[in-house]
Order: sequence, then C-alpha cells, then structure tokens
Amino acid sequence: MNRTWTALWPAAGRRGAGARRPSGPGRPATVPVLREARLLGADLQSGLRGGGPAAARRIRRLLDAEAVVLADLDGPVAAHGQLPPGTDAAALVARVYEHGTLRQPHLCAVPLVVADELAGCLVASGEVAEEDLTEVAGLIAEFLDHADLRTARTRIAAADLRTLRAQISPHFLHNALAVIAAHIRSDPARARVLLTDFADYLRYSFSTKGDYATVAAELQATQTYLELQRARFDDRLHITVRMAPEILPVAIPFLVVQPIVENAVRHGLEKKTENGHISVSGFGEGPLCVIEIEDDGVGMEPGFARAILAGSGPPAKGVGLANVDQRLRAVYGPEHGLLIETAKGSGTKVIIRVPRFMRGVVAE
Repeated sequence: MNRTWTALWPAAGRRGAGARRPSGPGRPATVPVLREARLLGADLQSGLRGGGPAAARRIRRLLDAEAVVLADLDGPVAAHGQLPPGTDAAALVARVYEHGTLRQPHLCAVPLVVADELAGCLVASGEVAEEDLTEVAGLIAEFLDHADLRTARTRIAAADLRTLRAQISPHFLHNALAVIAAHIRSDPARARVLLTDFADYLRYSFSTKGDYATVAAELQATQTYLELQRARFDDRLHITVRMAPEILPVAIPFLVVQPIVENAVRHGLEKKTENGHISVSGFGEGPLCVIEIEDDGVGMEPGFARAILAGSGPPAKGVGLANVDQRLRAVYGPEHGLLIETAKGSGTKVIIRVPRFMRGVVAE
C-alpha cells in the first residue's frame, strides 16, 4: 500500500524511547516529518561517511522500515536495523548499481543520484513503498549535493587564499627593500623601523594560522603596508584610518583589506604626480560590518571595474580585487561581494559589507 508523507511517522511499537508522539487531537504528522527531514540534512552535512549512521537511523524512522542501509560507490557505509536473514547488503548494492532500482518481497533498493551522477544507494526492508523510498532518496541526494557544494566552496576559498599569497607583488618587495636601503645612511633609525615593518608584513601575509583574522589584525597589516608605501612615496602619500572599536574583534576572511589597499596604490595613486590620499574606515551598520577603502587616484571606468570583478579584465590589473570578491562570496554568499564606486579621474571607493557574526567564521 502506498503511503503519503503524513503517514510516514512510525507506529508506536517502533518508536525509540526518547521519541515524541504528535500531541493534540487529530494533529497531523506533517510537522514531525518535516523536523526529521531538516535534521537529516544536518546529519548529511559532511556526506554519507561523516553522518551516515545518524542518517540511517533517522531514515528508518521516517520510512517506518525494519532496516535501512546507506551505501556509497565503495559499498555500504551505514545501517540501522537488520535486513532479512541471508541478505548480502554489498551484493544487493552492486546489483542496484548495475541494474537500477531493485524490488523484492519486503525489500527495496534505489540508487542515489547526485548532480546527475550515481553516488550511492538506499536500501530499506519491511513494508516500505517504492514511491516513498524514491522520495527519500531524492531528498538525500539533494542534501549530499549541498554538502558537495559546501566542500567545493571551502576548497575554492582556500585555493584563492593560496593564490593571493603567491601573488604578493615582486614589484612591491623590490621597492620596499630599495626604500629601506636608501634610508640606511640618511636616516638609520627610520630604516630600522621600516625593516621591522617589512618583516611584520611578510609574517602576516604568509601566516598559516587559519582562514580568518580579526578586523584589528587586518588593519594592523594594512597600516604596516601603507607605512612602507609612504616611505617609498617620500611622504607624498597621506593616510587616514578611522575604525569603530566595536568592529575590531569581528572575524573576516584573511587578507581582505590589504589587497584592496595595494590595488589602490598601484593602479590609483602611482600614476599621479601630486600627493595622494587613502582612507580606510570601518563601522557597524546593524548586523553588518562595513569597511570602506577610498583613494583620490586616477579612478577607472565603471564598466572596467565590473569586468575586473567578473574576471574578464586585464590579467595584470585588479587580480587582488577579483580574488577578494570571490572569497567573500564563497564565505558569505553572492550578496556580499565587493561594491566599487569609481569614475575616470574621480578616484575609487571599494566597500566591504559582511555579517558581524556568522557561524564558522572565527579568527584563530
């Protein structure tokens, strides 16, 4: 007999000791089923091998099955309950992978297809309708797809960070060392300070503590970078830093502010013959942390800025901006990419807006 979703809640004889019955006269089972489905998604956040045992137990409860087996392409990974005597779970799964859905008396098995590719198998024994099993398999496949996307986003963000570290400009390193060398005789005290700043900058840029840092740490690295640039510009570079104290402990992705400042210096101010100014400001805006980096450099066409963020601009320009934009979107979602306000001859403002608190974003 086929069952509807509202009939999938287990019979009283199969409830665990801690399970809760639907309460109230005639209360439908829809809410408990939806709760179990949501918790199933949490079980599978790290894939079948990470949360398979808990997921198998929850699926058995959802289907009111005598037993449930979850398998990936290497074979069974989790089970709850006992399959009919003499059932070889591994052989059963192999048959499903070869022939597709398998139906036997008191036993049904369906493939798990994730992103149009075979990824595993769901087996259930007992009086379980094939339609119900197929629906649950589809739900599992959606959760596994989301888990794969989360993993991919994490890997992309980590790869982008490694790329950014590898792209620390040789041009800047050469200029910084040349400036320090030029001050050794004329102003040895400042040369020592600049050398310390240079060492601090490199130490922070190549730090392996984690993927996130506090706004305070990012600000310190940015100020160190700007001091080195100010010496190179013979103090023609003016710097303004205003940061609200309440956002200093906020965790943000590592190396987010400094690459934007470097882009402002290299592509906004180096082409100016007169003095240049960069301001870095930060403040809280409700649940958001807002950081703005503004320069009075040569600016750019708005269409050119859009091309840079889209990754279709010249490879030699705006690499840091595109990298930071991609990492912000990977961590916080597509609505939290960079905002750029610019025009030819009118300078550039880059705005970062990210949540002040987000699960998993913690500075180490």
